[in-house]
Amino acid sequence: MQVADACKRFRTTPFLLLLAALLLASCGRQAIDYEQVSEEEKLIIRFSHVVGEDTPKGQAARRFAALMKERTGGRVEVQVFANGSLYSDYEELKALQEGYIQMIAPSLSKLSELVPEVEAFDLPFLYSSLDEYHRALDGEAGRRLAGMIERKGLVPLAYWDNAFKQLTSSLGPIRQPSDMKGMTVRIMPSEVLSKQFTMLGAKPVEMSFNDVYLALEKGQLDGQENTISNIYTKRFHLVQDHLTISNHGYLGYLVLMNRQFYDRLPQEIRQVLVETIREVTIWERQVADQINKEQLGYIKACDCINITELTSSDRVRWQQVFKPLYKSELTRWDPVFVKALGLSAIEENLHP
Repeated sequence: MQVADACKRFRTTPFLLLLAALLLASCGRQAIDYEQVSEEEKLIIRFSHVVGEDTPKGQAARRFAALMKERTGGRVEVQVFANGSLYSDYEELKALQEGYIQMIAPSLSKLSELVPEVEAFDLPFLYSSLDEYHRALDGEAGRRLAGMIERKGLVPLAYWDNAFKQLTSSLGPIRQPSDMKGMTVRIMPSEVLSKQFTMLGAKPVEMSFNDVYLALEKGQLDGQENTISNIYTKRFHLVQDHLTISNHGYLGYLVLMNRQFYDRLPQEIRQVLVETIREVTIWERQVADQINKEQLGYIKACDCINITELTSSDRVRWQQVFKPLYKSELTRWDPVFVKALGLSAIEENLHP
């Protein structure tokens, strides 16, 4: 029997009158029933990404979906597709542009064909702390970068990240730049990353993220760079012999939405979306740092891979090797953007 019907029918005896009163009270405080939103009213957002559900990006995507459902009374349903289950990292941008999906959060490197300036965040040892990266992305450099992306017909919503990248190897420990000579290393598509590893004497190979585990297992790759979270959730540490805590690179993401879809959203939904993504971004960055620290502990506890950590003097040697890279790359990009990055920070890295 439906509550609404019951509220009308029990009216005769004192007992039934009491029961009716209780039911009437419940009629006035029913929880939102998401199933009552018709299919015509519901807005579906397909959010595709390629990492695991328990990574910072995976958790943030799920949190965003839950909050949007709650805050719109079920009118907005964000369907999250993790682990490249819908599109690979090489397919998702085109799928977004063509409207097959509505949201993605690719690494900045994956956007380099659209806007080369994103590769600035691939420069090794650009900043020494996550706070410095966040300040750059939340400041003038990030705003200018977002403007460039927007002019390409996409809607940039937020910068997420997965903290610092580390190095793994099956050949031997990596402490000196020369230790990478002759290694075949997987990289994301980025001219800066390609030049970076070529300068070290390695052979960089672009490869889809979800193909990396098998390539490492079969020996088609000697190593790769990634964050602890991605190394752990994709089990790279089980098919590599050495891990170097280098903090040499930053893995940033840009949350993007299809322009036509965004423009068609009702104003009140758009406002909720923007406010929610801003809130989730703060949460995601905190979780990213926490997860990477926790999962490094798990890797250490498994006693399944040798771990090397670069010292301050080690980093100086690496930074000196990369001097020519800074000089050549900074001239390629928009000078106003480069200035906004803070040349003093780069100079400090070059002359510690």
